[in-house]
Amino acid sequence: MGTERFPPHVLREYALLADGERGVIVGPRGEFCWMCAPGWADDAVFSSLIGGAGVYAVTPRERFVWGGDYEPGTLIWRSRWVTSSGITECREALAFPGEPGRAVLLRRIIAAEGDARVHVVCDSRPGFGACRPSFREFREGWEGQGGGLYFRWSGAASARPADGLELELTVPAGQHHDLVLEIADRPLSGERPNADDAWAATEKAWARTVPQLNTIADRDARHAYAIMRGLTSRGGGMVAATTTSLPERSEAGRNYDYRYVWIRDQCYAGLAAAAAGAYPLLDDAVRFVGARLLEDGPHLKPAYTDTGGPVPDQRRLDLPGYPGGYDRIGNHVNRQFQLDALGDALLLFATAAGHDRLDTDAHHAARTAAAAIEARWQEPDAGIWELENRAWTHSRLGAAAGLRAFAALGETRWSELAVTIAGDTAAHATHPSGRWQRAPDDPRLDGALLLPALRGAVPADDPRSLRTLEAYAIELTDDGYAYRFRHDDRPLGHAEGAFLLCGFLLVLATHQQGDLPSALRWFERNRAVCGPAGLLAEEYDVTQRQLRGNLPQAFVHALLLECAARLTDR
Repeated sequence: MGTERFPPHVLREYALLADGERGVIVGPRGEFCWMCAPGWADDAVFSSLIGGAGVYAVTPRERFVWGGDYEPGTLIWRSRWVTSSGITECREALAFPGEPGRAVLLRRIIAAEGDARVHVVCDSRPGFGACRPSFREFREGWEGQGGGLYFRWSGAASARPADGLELELTVPAGQHHDLVLEIADRPLSGERPNADDAWAATEKAWARTVPQLNTIADRDARHAYAIMRGLTSRGGGMVAATTTSLPERSEAGRNYDYRYVWIRDQCYAGLAAAAAGAYPLLDDAVRFVGARLLEDGPHLKPAYTDTGGPVPDQRRLDLPGYPGGYDRIGNHVNRQFQLDALGDALLLFATAAGHDRLDTDAHHAARTAAAAIEARWQEPDAGIWELENRAWTHSRLGAAAGLRAFAALGETRWSELAVTIAGDTAAHATHPSGRWQRAPDDPRLDGALLLPALRGAVPADDPRSLRTLEAYAIELTDDGYAYRFRHDDRPLGHAEGAFLLCGFLLVLATHQQGDLPSALRWFERNRAVCGPAGLLAEEYDVTQRQLRGNLPQAFVHALLLECAARLTDR
């Protein structure tokens, strides 16, 4: 039903609700079109975004124009519809902070001007739409179970079974009506949540969680922090995105499942939080990355589930997928080695130590990461872009950067290894023009080559870094946007979208060189590509002005936050 009545929209029109343990994607017709439960990497109960059954929608019964915004410093979203006869709003959130195994979805329908006349449908379908739960009435609503999950929907006593549960509701002018949907992996036998109390607790929790920041772009910086916190579970793991298999390029086969925690992304989030002076996300990153290193040592995986488990193998679902793509869950990253993640971990730990936030276990984890680099730095790896195994220049210089930072903490024995790795890389991966090249056997430029100078592998005034920055800005940028690398002889935007992470790296690189005007231009250009909800995906189609890929992409928001903080220091 959701696929016919609630077809997909362009990505800029979606908002995010998240509580740390799971997330919801909300469309402009008030449809919750994507949610996995009980946790991030579990099966979806609402999957109409990728063509599955299952949707939970509050939609005006009149013609309307849609809008919406977040309450500052929160992931409390207000859908707003200007209708033929007034204004209807729906305040919506996941009760925050989230409880593992149990989600509480809050929706408050508000008659802001005139009566609010809405149609409500609640069609929960576990297993990516494969299961239709059985429901029965109780005095204030409906409860049911199916697919290993339990449901309770309060405030919907007059709903009736149709294609799911459906409700015609009129809220008198100036009043509101609350709907509370609970989804759990165990029977919901306790007292039902009181809507007023749940809203008050959620407001207070967000106020405690998202700090006031002093950056050049406080609104966007706080929003980026809120997004990253919403994607971060109780165990400290921050998933890369809420969604799976949203295509990066139409019909190109680049559909991936990002509902997992990438070590690299987690480190980027911690570094950004430290730069902004917002330390809880730094602590979360140290805790999660440290635990994985202590468990897996030199066999550290590039990504894990948010509970620290293995990422499942890729497989297809029998669903149509988001238009231009196809359905896919699991991720082939579980079979890769990424050397740069070990260097990023050391940079994270060194940053935490600089703020006196590195405990004994984390220090031991740092030593484990350094020893892993020593054992494996000469192995080919998949690199930041997860391509074929090679001696990627970025990976090796990233490892050297991490070792230098760790050596500065008094672990001086690692300084010599950093010099060895950097020297070997320079001997084999310096382009004849004097800049860095992607790998000894690949002379091309790459956005990842901006990172060595930024993270301290080499000095900021190293001639190779200066020439890399100059060449990159000339060859791999266009119209204010940056690209990863050149795939072939086609124009840049014909092979893939602009890569927003690279755009923000260019902000940091030009700022590091003292070119504040250029840094500000890159910053404003790249942070402006979002839609009304302020969410950023991995790529941006410059020609069509559309976001591409999974939503929201955590490491892009991390770099936005870091840029906002660094640019404040002019």
